[in-house]
Amino acid sequence: MLTKRIIPCLDIKNGRTVKGVNFVDLIDAGDPIILAKQYAELGADELVFLDISATLEGRKTMLEMVLKVAEQVNIPFTVGGGISSVADVALLLKSGADKVSINSAAIKRPELVNELAAKFGSQCVVVAIDAKQVKGEWRVHLAGGTIPTDWNLFEWAKEVEKRGAGEILFTSMNNDGTKAGFANEALAKLSTELNIPIIASGGAGTVQHFVDTFKKGKSDAALAASVFHFGEIKILELKQALKEHCIPVRI
Repeated sequence: MLTKRIIPCLDIKNGRTVKGVNFVDLIDAGDPIILAKQYAELGADELVFLDISATLEGRKTMLEMVLKVAEQVNIPFTVGGGISSVADVALLLKSGADKVSINSAAIKRPELVNELAAKFGSQCVVVAIDAKQVKGEWRVHLAGGTIPTDWNLFEWAKEVEKRGAGEILFTSMNNDGTKAGFANEALAKLSTELNIPIIASGGAGTVQHFVDTFKKGKSDAALAASVFHFGEIKILELKQALKEHCIPVRI
């Protein structure tokens, strides 16, 4: 059985790691390079590094920081933010990223998913989906959750899988930063309807929330930020607890 992955997420703004609630009220959470090194040493399976204001500010991801983070870690490392072309991805992979995460650019031009999968392989392409439940329907949002689209979460996820995405990173905007648990019903539906790994994001607050997303949400990986950044949950302790619940993890 494949092991479940624990993935700290480094949301970067102005060169610092930040964390908010429901995508707003951002507070400083430390130096991303120092945090990345600590997580690699403390048992994280992968890292996700999202330059959260790159798309809104109309600029590319900061390559210099990607290089510095890559020097500090020996685990797979996904980078997202401001990526809109094959050339962007080539630069990021050359700078040390193992995978890239695309979000707004994929919705604006879905062919980008096909192009990246063809050039670099599906295993390199993570499609991040930020969705909010509006009147009972999961609606996909763009540009750091600021712009609603006409896409339904499940329809869009199937579309990008068909185009060659290797993984889906689904963030529930309703759950993000609330520490009230992951959106397990939606995650279970994604996991059932798709054949590629689903990463749960948004809502981690306790060890039980991770247990629930792997058991009830059928998630392949769980991503979290503030509970790790502020030391509320230690990764190795979390993995020991998951193991006690018969959830396969790498220790």
